Amino acid sequence: MFACVAASVTVWGAQTPSSPAGSITDVPGIRVGHHTLTTRPTGCTVILAPPNTVGGVDQRGGAPGTAETNLLAPENMVNVVHAIVLSGGSAYGLDARGGVMTYLREQKIGYATSGTVVPIVPAAILLDLAVGDNPDIVPGADCGYRAASAAAGGLVAEGSVGAGAGATVGKFAGAGRAMKGGVGTASLRDPDGLIVGAIVAVNASGSIFDRRTGQPVAGVRTADGRGLENPFELIRRLAPPPPREMENTTIGVVATNARLDKAQALRVAIMAQDGLARAIYPSHTPGDGDTLFVLATGGLDGATNVSRVGSLGAEAVSDAILRAVLTARGLPAFPSVSDIKR
Repeated sequence: MFACVAASVTVWGAQTPSSPAGSITDVPGIRVGHHTLTTRPTGCTVILAPPNTVGGVDQRGGAPGTAETNLLAPENMVNVVHAIVLSGGSAYGLDARGGVMTYLREQKIGYATSGTVVPIVPAAILLDLAVGDNPDIVPGADCGYRAASAAAGGLVAEGSVGAGAGATVGKFAGAGRAMKGGVGTASLRDPDGLIVGAIVAVNASGSIFDRRTGQPVAGVRTADGRGLENPFELIRRLAPPPPREMENTTIGVVATNARLDKAQALRVAIMAQDGLARAIYPSHTPGDGDTLFVLATGGLDGATNVSRVGSLGAEAVSDAILRAVLTARGLPAFPSVSDIKR
């Protein structure tokens, strides 16, 4: 499973990782759309929610980029969420949210007030400006509108699309040893009809682990570029931290058909962050803005076991993160998992 190439450095070679199944769109009413820019690897991903969906959010790490997250706090008034936007482009990518709001307003979807509707559209961004030749190319309102227009149930495109187009992983030893990240999705069901799914755009400082094997699948490459460093040993001997430390952030959405209030949705989001920490090492760093939203559609009848929903949410997040790197396509400076395995 691994080979020791130096006295204190464990290096993992290519593994054959498991491939989780399912999609966030397995939750009835959830739709996903991507728009990927062609002029630079970046884009946005939009998750549309059915009527009366309750939202929550948990944000960790020291470099968040978000909009409308305060509204999701349990003590605040508005209970519903109409869409979530995940975008590349750093803070500029928050402009994609405006396009989603325009699309929803045209569909007369939103919070009814003052004789009109106001769509409730929280958003989060990741920093991918260093990927490609022109950092001035960023997702804008048109990107959000196109992604919302394309949103559908069923099969969800994964890998180097939408918000994951410019995502990279394994940067805590410097960008020269990093790999390609992306977007992934997964879901789990229990015998009582509960469905919990996740979609995650993985742009992490850390390395990505398969929780089933405990082995890294993508992340900091060895000096020759052909294998993966042991990140636990690497973090103990790296000093000082690399430049461009802030060019990270993993963002995602957990959706469920369970019936949750805002406080319960927050608890599920907190628990789901455990799945991020299981799959990414290190995570929640000063240069990461790791943010997870929760959408609870309420379509499942009966009492809700919040602990069960949160536990499945964490599992779905870990699975989606793994899917993101397994399905990503490499770029010239950032090889994919399949590139390393050749």
